[in-house]
Amino acid sequence: MKLVGALIVGVVVAAAIAGPWLVPFDPAAQELALRLEGPSWLHWLGLDELGRDILARVLTGARVSLLVGLVVVSVSASIGAALGAIAGYYGGVIDEVVSRVMDVLLAFPGLLLAIAVVAVLGPSLANVVLALALIGWVGYARVVRAQVLQAREFEYVAAARAIGADTPRILIRHILPAAFPALSVQATLGMGGAILSEAALSFLGLGVQPPTPSWGAMINYGRAHVLDAPHLTVFPGLAIAAVVLGLNLLGDSLRARFDLND
Repeated sequence: MKLVGALIVGVVVAAAIAGPWLVPFDPAAQELALRLEGPSWLHWLGLDELGRDILARVLTGARVSLLVGLVVVSVSASIGAALGAIAGYYGGVIDEVVSRVMDVLLAFPGLLLAIAVVAVLGPSLANVVLALALIGWVGYARVVRAQVLQAREFEYVAAARAIGADTPRILIRHILPAAFPALSVQATLGMGGAILSEAALSFLGLGVQPPTPSWGAMINYGRAHVLDAPHLTVFPGLAIAAVVLGLNLLGDSLRARFDLND
């Protein structure tokens, strides 16, 4: 499963990077006379309602989705790891405050909170990333906190504390490395969730704004042509399914590799 997941993700990343060289069409160029044309030798995935090449738009949308996933995971993991490590190491009031904040955020569906944040800030790629990161750090904080609570009792941590090592050094050099396997699994699965959430927000018109292609927006625009031009929704939908499936398979294989329980 690890090889399958890694292969799927690798193909998507390679296609996203090499998109401009693989497809000689501008994703924004219109051929109105050929609008809604199905797959052909010239346009492998067909054309959309404005005569734009769907393959070019899917590959461009892949770059948007992967960018959102990487940035959201990086920001969320950084915030969550820092707060989880501090809460788990110090305990007491700090742990109680961080835990209660996490409980409040977990009490609401993440996508609904993201919709509320983007609706307040306005639809844009930056606001989508901000909204998803503000919500996504909770999962990383819970994982790191649990690992830190266990690791802080290890003998080598007590020895480092006894010889006068300061708290940042103990956390960074001795405790957080023990949380890396669980954190890497959470990041892999979280990236798939971030990509899916970005597609959902773009489908609702709250994500990436035209003319920038987005898989979610492409599905939304293609809803009106499900019967006469199903390729408008099928191909971006398959792209979302493929990358999320690949990341989930990769995350599950890492969980098995590190022998982590749910």
